[in-house]
Amino acid sequence: MQRRPESSSATAGRPPPRPEETSAGGGSLRAVSPRRSPFVCLALFGVVTYCSWAVYRYQFESLPAPLTAEQAGKRGFSEVEAMKHVKALTDVGPHPVRSDALDEAIQYVLEASEKIKKIAHWEVDVQVDVFHAQSGTNRLVGGLFRGRTLVYSDLHHIVLKVSPKYVAEAGDSAILVSSHIDTVFSTEGAGDCSSCVAVMLELARAVSQWAHGFKSSVIFLFNTGEEEGLNGAHSFITQHPWSKSIHLAVDLEAMGIGGKSSIFQAGPNPWAIENFASAAKYPSGHVIAQDLFASGAIKSATDFQVYKEVAGLSGLDFAYTDNSAVYHTKNDKLELLKSGSLQHLGENMLAFLLQIASSPDLSGVQGTKDEGISASSSAIYFDILGMYMVLYHQGFANMLHNSVALQSLLIWSTSLLMGGYPAAVSLVLSCLSIILMWIFSLSFSLLSAFVLPLLSTSPVPYVASPWLVIGLFAAPALLGALTGQHLGFLILQMYLSNEYSKREQLSPLTQSTLIKLEAERWLYKAGSVQWLILLVIGNYYRIGSSYLALVWLVPPAFSYGFLEATLTPARFPKPLKLATLLFGLSVPIVVSAGVFIRLVGTIIGMAVRFDRNPGDTPEWMVNVIVAVFIALVISLTMVYLLSYVHLSGAKKSIVLAALALFGLSLAAVLSGVAPPFTEDTARAVNVVHIVDATTSKQEQPDSYVSFFSTTPGKLTKEVEQIGGGFTCGRDKIVDLVTLSVKYGCWSYDDTEGGWSKTDIPTLAVIKDDKGDKRITEVLLDTKSSTRWVLAVNAEYIEDFKLEGNSEELIPLDDKSSVDGWHVIQFSGGKKSPTRFDMTLVWANSTQIAHGEGSQKNQQPLLKLRTDMDRLTPKAEKVLMKLPSWCSLFGKSTSPQTLAFLRDLPVEF
Repeated sequence: MQRRPESSSATAGRPPPRPEETSAGGGSLRAVSPRRSPFVCLALFGVVTYCSWAVYRYQFESLPAPLTAEQAGKRGFSEVEAMKHVKALTDVGPHPVRSDALDEAIQYVLEASEKIKKIAHWEVDVQVDVFHAQSGTNRLVGGLFRGRTLVYSDLHHIVLKVSPKYVAEAGDSAILVSSHIDTVFSTEGAGDCSSCVAVMLELARAVSQWAHGFKSSVIFLFNTGEEEGLNGAHSFITQHPWSKSIHLAVDLEAMGIGGKSSIFQAGPNPWAIENFASAAKYPSGHVIAQDLFASGAIKSATDFQVYKEVAGLSGLDFAYTDNSAVYHTKNDKLELLKSGSLQHLGENMLAFLLQIASSPDLSGVQGTKDEGISASSSAIYFDILGMYMVLYHQGFANMLHNSVALQSLLIWSTSLLMGGYPAAVSLVLSCLSIILMWIFSLSFSLLSAFVLPLLSTSPVPYVASPWLVIGLFAAPALLGALTGQHLGFLILQMYLSNEYSKREQLSPLTQSTLIKLEAERWLYKAGSVQWLILLVIGNYYRIGSSYLALVWLVPPAFSYGFLEATLTPARFPKPLKLATLLFGLSVPIVVSAGVFIRLVGTIIGMAVRFDRNPGDTPEWMVNVIVAVFIALVISLTMVYLLSYVHLSGAKKSIVLAALALFGLSLAAVLSGVAPPFTEDTARAVNVVHIVDATTSKQEQPDSYVSFFSTTPGKLTKEVEQIGGGFTCGRDKIVDLVTLSVKYGCWSYDDTEGGWSKTDIPTLAVIKDDKGDKRITEVLLDTKSSTRWVLAVNAEYIEDFKLEGNSEELIPLDDKSSVDGWHVIQFSGGKKSPTRFDMTLVWANSTQIAHGEGSQKNQQPLLKLRTDMDRLTPKAEKVLMKLPSWCSLFGKSTSPQTLAFLRDLPVEF
C-alpha cells in the first residue's frame, strides 16, 4: 500500500530524495537501463509483417470452394455450371460491337435464358426479351466522359425478367442486375465481363426457383455497347418499357480477372448496402475504393454511372480487381480466372437478391433524384477479413469523429497544462520527428523512383512481379522513416537533456536514462497526432475513408492510456511495454493492412495502361506514384513501431536488412531474373494502320503503321524483335482525336495494301450561311465505319446538331467541352447509319485570323477518326512478330487496327 506523500513542511529540512533511490510512490527505484533487446525489435518487425500479409491473404485471396450443380442444389449457386457459360462465351473469341462473334455470344445468352424459362418454378413467371435499340444519345455530366456526346445505333440486348405469378404489386417494383456481353477487340473477355454474364445466368436460374415468394421482380440485363461508352445501359434505361418499374440497380463489372468481387460504389441511398451487409455470406467492400473512384484517380466508368446519373437510381456496383494488369489485354482469359471467384460473387448476390426481393421496403427506396437523400445518410462501409461488414452513416460518423477529435484535444490540452512549457516544446519537437520521418521516407523512396528508369530497361520493371516494390520502394521508405525519426529523437533528447540538467538532484546515469525513456514516449504519442490531424481533415470534407484515421488513432491511444499514461507529474517515465504496441496495433492491422496491400497491387496493375496519351507523362511518373503511396503508408503506420527501435541495438540490423533487400530486388531487375512483363502479364500496346487524309495530305494521303504503348517506357526491345523499318521518337505526334501519340514508332514500308481510297471518310461543306448568325451545314460520310469520333472546335462552334437517316441524333442545346473540344463518340451495329448531316452554329465572337503564320489556322474546325476492326497485311505482319509479353490494348477511346484521319479546316 502506498503512503501519502508528506507535506512540504515535513520535508523542508531534508535533502531531496534521489530518483534512483525513491519513486513517486515511495518505493525503491533503481536506474533502469533504457536499452531494449534488438532481437525483440526484429521479432516485432517480423510479427507485424507476417500478420499484415496474413490479413491480406485471408481478406482478399481466401475464396470459397466451387460447387457443382448437385452440391448447390436446385436453389443454390454453382460455379461449375457458371464456368460452362464463361467457356462458351470466351470460345467465340473477342466480340466487340458489330462483330459476328458478338452475334454468336448474344445467341448463346438468349438460348441459356430460354432454358431458364423452361425449368422455372411453376409459380414463377420468366419473360425473355430480345431488345433492339435503334439509336440514342448519351451525355454524362461527370467522370470519364465529361465533355462528350456518346451516340449509338443498332444495339441488341437480352433482358430476362423473373416475377412471382400471383403478386400483383411485383410488376410495379423491380430490381435490376446488369452486366455487358461485349468485349473490346483485343480480348476474349473472360473477366470483363463473361464472368459477370455467367454469374447472372446462374443467378437467374437459381432465382427462378425462389421467386414465388418475392414481392418484387428481378430484371437481368445482358447488354452490349458498354465498352464503347456505356451505351447498352443508357439505351435500356431510356427506351425499354420495363425500366420504369426499376427501384434499385446492381451492376457487375471487372477491372481485372477473378478474385473477390467487391463493392466499390454504393448509394446514394444506403438501403442496398445495409441489406447486402446483413445478407452476404462473404461480404467484401471498402468505401476507400468509392472515394478513389469518385475523385477521378481511377480513370474508368461503369454502367452504374448511367443508372445513378440518368435514371436517378440507388444501388451497388461490384467489380473483380485481381490481377488488374490483364485488363483489356489478351490475358483476360479463362486460364487465369481464379477458382472460387464466381462462387464468391454468386453466393453473395443470391443471398442479397433473396432478401431484398422479398422485402416490402423496396418500393420506398429513393434514388439520386429524390430530395429525401441527404449527405448525412450516405454509408461508410468496410469489411473485416471478408467475414463481417462494418457499416454506419455519415451523420453518425460526424458525431463519432468529432467526439474522438474533441476528446483527444481535451486529453492533450490537460496533459500540456500539467506538463507546462517543457511538455509543449516536447510535443512540438516530437511532431518535428514526424515531419522529418515523412521527408526522409519520401526522399529515399523517390530517389529510388527516379533512379530506377535510368538503370532498368523498363521504367516499371515490377509489373509482372509486384513483390519487387517491397525491396525497390518499401525498403528505402522504411530506411528513410527510421532515419528521419531518429534525427527527431536526437533533437528531442537534446532539448530534454537541457531541461533535466536543471534538476540538480538527478545523477548523470539516471538523467541519461530518463531522457531516453521520455523521448521514446513522446515519439509514440506523436504518432497519434498525425492521425488526429487526418481525422479532422477527413471529417471536415466528409471523406468516408477517414475511418482509417479513426482506427489508427483510437486503439494505440487507448492502449497507451490503459497501460502507460499517468497525469502524475512526480512519476518518472518507464520503458514502453511491448503489450502497449501489440495491443495498440492489433485492430489497425486487422482492419487496414489488407486494404493497403491491395491498393498497392491495384496501382501497379494500372501502370500497364497509365499513359493515356503515350509519351505525355515522364517515365518516372508511375514510380513516383507507387513510391509516394508506399512511403506515406509506411510513415503513417510504422510510426508506433519505430519508436521502440531507438533504445535497442536493432537499428543497425534494420538498416542492413533494408539495404540488402533493396540490393537484391535491384539485382533481380537488372539481371532479368524478374522480367518486367511476361506472357501472362503483358505490356499494353497498339498497332494501328493509319491513313492520314487530313488537310495537309489532300493530294496523297499518308499511310503508315503506328506502334505505341500506354505502358511507360521506350519501345526499343519490341521494335528490335519486330523489325520492318520502324522509326521511334517524339518527332511525329499523331493526333487520334481522343488521344495524342507523343512518343511512338512508325513505319511507311508496305503500307499501301489492305485499304482503299473508298474507305477514306468525307467531311464536305454543303452550305455556309454567313448571316447574323453564321450557320454551316456539313455532310459527314464515314463510309463503311460504324465506330468513329469527331471533335468539334468549341472556340469557333457554339452549338451543333447531328442527323442520321433523317433522325435527329444530337439536338441543338448547351454542350460542354474539355480543352476547347467537344467530342462525339459513335458506335453501332451492322445496320448503323454511315451518312450524317451536321449543322454548325458559329460563336458570335468568332474572328478568323488570316495569314499564313496564323496560330488559329493551324487548328481544324472538325477532327474525325474512323475505325475498322480489320487487319491490313502490314499490321498483321507486325502483330505476328510482336513479342509474347506484349498485347493489344482496347478502350472506347483507343483506335482499332485500321484508322482513317480526316479534318475540316477553319478556313474551308
